[in-house]
Amino acid sequence: MKRETIFGVTYSHVNLPDGDDLYVTAYGLPFLECLMPENFWLDQAWFRDNAVILSGMLSGSGSTSNIYRVRTKPVHGHQKEIVLKWNRMGQDIPGAEHDDVLLMAEFNSPFEEFALVMEMRNTRHESPGVILTHKPLAIYVPGARLEPWQTARKDHRMEAKLRTHTSVELDLFRSYAVIYEWIKGVDAAEACRLGALTEPEAVNLTLAVESDMQRKGFRVLDRKPQHVIVRVQPDGSVLRDRQGRIPHAVIDFELLARTPEREAVVKRARRHAYLQRQAHRFDTPPVAQPPEPLRAVTVLGVDYIYGPAESTGGELWVVGRDPSLFDYFLPERWERAPRERLSHNDEIFRTVTKDSIQLVWKQSRVGQRPDMDPFLDEERKILEFGYNSPFEEVALAIHLTSAGIHATYPRAIYLTGQAVPPPPHLRDNSRYITHRDLLLPDGRPVLRPDRDYIVIWGYWNKPDEMLAAEDREHYRSISALQAMREGMLSRESYLALMLQMRHRLAVVGVTDLNLRGNHILVVLDAVNRLIRDPHGIPQARICNFELLHQTGA
Repeated sequence: MKRETIFGVTYSHVNLPDGDDLYVTAYGLPFLECLMPENFWLDQAWFRDNAVILSGMLSGSGSTSNIYRVRTKPVHGHQKEIVLKWNRMGQDIPGAEHDDVLLMAEFNSPFEEFALVMEMRNTRHESPGVILTHKPLAIYVPGARLEPWQTARKDHRMEAKLRTHTSVELDLFRSYAVIYEWIKGVDAAEACRLGALTEPEAVNLTLAVESDMQRKGFRVLDRKPQHVIVRVQPDGSVLRDRQGRIPHAVIDFELLARTPEREAVVKRARRHAYLQRQAHRFDTPPVAQPPEPLRAVTVLGVDYIYGPAESTGGELWVVGRDPSLFDYFLPERWERAPRERLSHNDEIFRTVTKDSIQLVWKQSRVGQRPDMDPFLDEERKILEFGYNSPFEEVALAIHLTSAGIHATYPRAIYLTGQAVPPPPHLRDNSRYITHRDLLLPDGRPVLRPDRDYIVIWGYWNKPDEMLAAEDREHYRSISALQAMREGMLSRESYLALMLQMRHRLAVVGVTDLNLRGNHILVVLDAVNRLIRDPHGIPQARICNFELLHQTGA
């Protein structure tokens, strides 16, 4: 049994015989033995005698659309009443073609569902009022693989799920069941049939529940009285409190979602947490053992959190010692986001991630032969040197910063899942030779000629420490060359800036073999004025590291 955190919920993951998996929440852990599949599901004779179907057959595929109330077998004198519901992620929503809201909706995966339920339950700490729900106990995943027609899942719907489930691998051909604690009572629709509620009361109660959830920042897209549980007393009346209100609980969360307003709040909170952690990414002691499947590694003197990018089959090195930063740089957070190309010649893009974080990502040219003339001295030196590896670029950026030279902040290195190597006549193998002793924990080389590498940089608008204290964009940066072209820098100031930067690099033992004006960023304030130091020199930082050569100070 191992601990795993998925969408912010911590599970005890139990690998069972026959390939079954059980993900148990903190609520379910005290009843772990009762929740073992052989004690409620696998023993068909027991299940037949101790299970009650709650919903009848829903639109969907076979038995995977049923909801059951089950009494588990006694274990050490204890039994548990549970609700077992087979998850419908990836399936079409019945009736969606007649409802614009449902037409754009998706069934939650079991992990999404539990995360949202836990979040909604925890809002009692945020604001007055409590949304009562049944407790999420466990997610059960039988090992048996199904045929595609048996799951009724649509490929395009599951593709979206796979992109978002980065901390757990969904299996397209396995069933998933959510297990909740049973709540005593009947739903509001049943209470109407029993005469405990009038139809107007049931409607009003359903609308009141919807309003309460809205105030907490949540909504269930298929509002129904069947989702509201009330108590019917022995005399046939519904239980009420002293003020005449009807105590109730909410169930069925396969279409639970945040309101747009809460989604924005959650996104801001996630961005704030990112800024705080990024500012202190090297402050904590090195992590001996991050959560699986992550590893703490050091490459060329730089600490990283390393792990798989499971959605693409790639790999990821996140700069620093904080495992919490890893998920922010998974490719599904930034790779398909709208982007702005920053260079006509290079694969370099600026984007805003799903967490509202501005990044610049650039495809590394390691392994490519520079397009230079071997008969010109300066260009021959570049040919002989070759492009730096992404790990060298990051190490150089950190070295320059520690030496007092401003540089853009390296965030991560991403190795793509698939790539086609360039033709042999354009190949430069020098870095694969010099890096051959740099290995991953499993013994593979960190630098592979059959893959592409992307280096992810922070989009500079303020030092990390200032952004962590105050998340506002006071500054923006442009290249020194662009500033000169737009008249913000005179020709003389531009040339002086270039000479100064060349000198400052030389002082710390670094040479840019191909220094250009677009390798240097200058900083503008809110009214597009250059930020200058006390001597009137524009504040500048290095942003290109692929041909920096560290020769020693």
